[in-house]
Amino acid sequence: QVQLVESGGGKVQPGGSLILSCAASGFIFSMYAMSWYRQDPGKERELVAAITRTGDTTTYADSVKGRFTISRDNSKNTVYLEMKDLKPEDTAVYYCYARGYATYWGQGTQVTVSS
Repeated sequence: QVQLVESGGGKVQPGGSLILSCAASGFIFSMYAMSWYRQDPGKERELVAAITRTGDTTTYADSVKGRFTISRDNSKNTVYLEMKDLKPEDTAVYYCYARGYATYWGQGTQVTVSS
């Protein structure tokens, strides 16, 4: 059974930091490119960051460049999103996404940036 389980979301003040984790199971994690997306109610889901299967290449949305870092540990079947200098506009549900022979989505974790 394929699972992508996100964790680490929560409420944080502007300027704060969070680290999201996505634990994968049920498929060969190292064969899949991984991404983080986010979606605010009433808006389209947008790509935040992506990382290749080996982790040698990463890409970011312009809005998070320099603040967010995506990484992965293939020995732990986990992908991370380190978020720094969070802004109110980063508030959204964050989703983990796997792309390879098939595609899989996690259930999402809420991030709220508010004072």
